Amino acid sequence: MGHAGMAAAAVRYLRSAGAATVAGPVEALPRPDLRAVGDDERAPVDQGEFRRVLGNFATGVTVVTAPAADGEDGPAGFACQSFSSLSLDPPLVVFMAGRTSTTWPRIARAGVFCVNVLGAHQGELCRGFAVSGADKFAGVAYDAAPASGSPRLEGALAWIDCTIHAVHTGGDHLIVVGRVEALGATGGDDAPLLFHRGKFGQFRL
Repeated sequence: MGHAGMAAAAVRYLRSAGAATVAGPVEALPRPDLRAVGDDERAPVDQGEFRRVLGNFATGVTVVTAPAADGEDGPAGFACQSFSSLSLDPPLVVFMAGRTSTTWPRIARAGVFCVNVLGAHQGELCRGFAVSGADKFAGVAYDAAPASGSPRLEGALAWIDCTIHAVHTGGDHLIVVGRVEALGATGGDDAPLLFHRGKFGQFRL
């Protein structure tokens, strides 16, 4: 399936899942020129080496949550380090979800999400949201974010409450753009939770 086909499939999925808050069609990027790799050209980058080198880039850590959609037992959430601000006008953020994620379809059905920025003290909480097949919210304190009703986790340094604005394809991931409807921070001086070279760490303030 080409780039345009994958983008169209993402749109069809969101529509069939009832994500009415998704705004407008998702436009695919122009298809790049494709050709075979020649014998004298460098082979594709080894995945293990890719992970090792990119692991030197320290990132913050978030938990992306969404309220339960119709027919579901509870809210959805997953640990996510691929998150960033995107635009000031309009206010947009972006996160990446694996195409094989079992949580992403639930977020898509909800059509909304909340990004919870974790503090250095929330490493165990993050590990709980990084596993699949478990009740990730068991014993986790949270309230409802004001715009979406998504879980806003207690103790998070900041929260960003969004509606799904667009979805783009990106290799083995989906690039999810959210329009910010509300946001806030604790106002404290707690250090953020960081991920670097496969381990949690913290920035010393």
